[in-house]
Amino acid sequence: MVFERFYLACLSHASYLIGDPKSGLAVVVDPQRDVDQYTECAKRKKLKIAHVVLTHFHADFVSGHLELAKRCKARIHIGAAAKAGFTFTPVADGSTIELGGVRLVGLETPGHTPEAICLLVYDLARSADKPYAVLTGDTLFIGDVGRPDLMASVGVTARELASSLYDSLRKKLLTLPDETLVYPAHGAGSMCGKALSADACSTLGAQKLSNYALKPMSKAEFIKLVTADQPEAPAYFRYDAELNRKKRPTLEAALKKGLRPLSVAALQRLQKAGGLVLDTRDADAFAKGHWRGAINVGLGGKYATWAGAVLEHGTKIALICEPGAEPESALRLGRIGFDSVAGYLKGGMAALKDQPKLVARTRRWTARELSEALAKPGAPAVLDVRNPSEREVSRIDGSAFIPLGQLPRRLAEAPNGQLVVHCAGGYRSMIAASLLERAGRADVSDLEGGMAAWNELFAQA
Repeated sequence: MVFERFYLACLSHASYLIGDPKSGLAVVVDPQRDVDQYTECAKRKKLKIAHVVLTHFHADFVSGHLELAKRCKARIHIGAAAKAGFTFTPVADGSTIELGGVRLVGLETPGHTPEAICLLVYDLARSADKPYAVLTGDTLFIGDVGRPDLMASVGVTARELASSLYDSLRKKLLTLPDETLVYPAHGAGSMCGKALSADACSTLGAQKLSNYALKPMSKAEFIKLVTADQPEAPAYFRYDAELNRKKRPTLEAALKKGLRPLSVAALQRLQKAGGLVLDTRDADAFAKGHWRGAINVGLGGKYATWAGAVLEHGTKIALICEPGAEPESALRLGRIGFDSVAGYLKGGMAALKDQPKLVARTRRWTARELSEALAKPGAPAVLDVRNPSEREVSRIDGSAFIPLGQLPRRLAEAPNGQLVVHCAGGYRSMIAASLLERAGRADVSDLEGGMAAWNELFAQA
C-alpha cells in the first residue's frame, strides 16, 4: 500500500494519498486547493487518482476536490448527509472504495459537522479483517476532538452536534482495535479544536489513555466539556464552509485572473473605489515604509488564517510583496477562497521611491523604551491584541484588550491618543496597527518583540 501524508503548516492541515501499486489506483483525502503535490506524487508512484474524499465540508480552507475532479477525472465522495451543488458519491456506514489490494470503508461520524465521516483503511496484504488505520478528519484529533460549534448558525446547535459527536466516538471509533493508527486532518495550531497535538499520528489505544475527551464520562459531561473554552473562529470560516458546498472556479482560474502587474495609478484607483491594499512583507519592512492605508499580513506567519480573519471576502485586493513573492501571496489567499486579487504593485515598494506622499511609516518601540515611557506623565495607551488565554498568563498593567480577530468590528473601542499595540511577538500587533492606521489613526505604533520582549526585559531586572 502507498500511504502518503501531506502537511500544510500554515493551516495546520493534513491530507493523504492512498494507493495500490498493483491496480495503479489512488484516492486523495481532504486535499488542499492547490493540488500539484498530489498529482506529482501519483505520477512518481505510477498511480492514477481515481477518487477524492472529503471527510466533511471544511471551514478553515477551500478543499481541492473540484480541482482534482477536473484535472484527474476523479470521483468525489462525501458523507451521505451532505448537500452540495456538484455531483458526488455519498458515503454511508459500510460504503467501500476498492483500489485492488487496498480497501477504504466509510463510517458516518456526525458531530464536528452533520455530514462528517471517517475512513477505515485496510491494507489487504496485511489483514482483511483489521483496519491498518482510520482517517478521522476533524472528528478525532491527536489529543482532542472536533469542535461542535462551527455549524451552530445553520440550523443545528452546538449541543446537538456535541451529542452526536459523543455517540460517533463511543459507538463507532472507540470500538475499533486499539492498535488502529489514527490520522486526523489537523494538528497543533488549528482552530478546529482547542488542544490539538503536534504529533502526526497515534493509535486508538493511546488516545483512549491520553485524550481528555475520550475519558469515561456521561454524555452531559462530554457536551459541557467540548462546548466550553473553544477559540474564537476566524470570520472566514463560515464563508469557506459554504464555498466548499458549491460549484466554484478552480484555483488555477482564479490565479490566472489575479496575478497581473499594476501601476501606482491603478492601485490608487482601486483603493479609491473601495478596494484594499495588502502588504505581505514582514512587520519590520512594513514599519520602515508602506503604502499609506495598506493592511499588513506577513507571509512569514499564519498568513492565510489572519488574512481571512481581518479581510472581507469579495473586496478587491491589490498586493504589495517582496519581489518574487506575488504568486505565493495570491496562492495562499486562494487556499481560503479569497479569489478577489486584482493584481500586484509592479516593482513593489521601489515603485514609490519618487512618491513620498504615498508612503507611511509605523514606529516600533523596544520593550525598554515603552517601559520608560509608561513611567512618565503623558504615557501612551497600550492595546493587547492577543487571545484571552495568552492574556491570562501575563499582561502589561493598565493595557486595554481587544483580540485581533475582533478588532475589525471594534476599531472604535481602541483607546484614544498615542497608542502602542502589542501581541506575543510582533506579528499580530503590526496587523492591528495597520488596521487602525487604515481607519484614520495617525498615532499608532507597536511593541517590537511583543510580550516575549517585555517579559524578557523584566526577567533581567
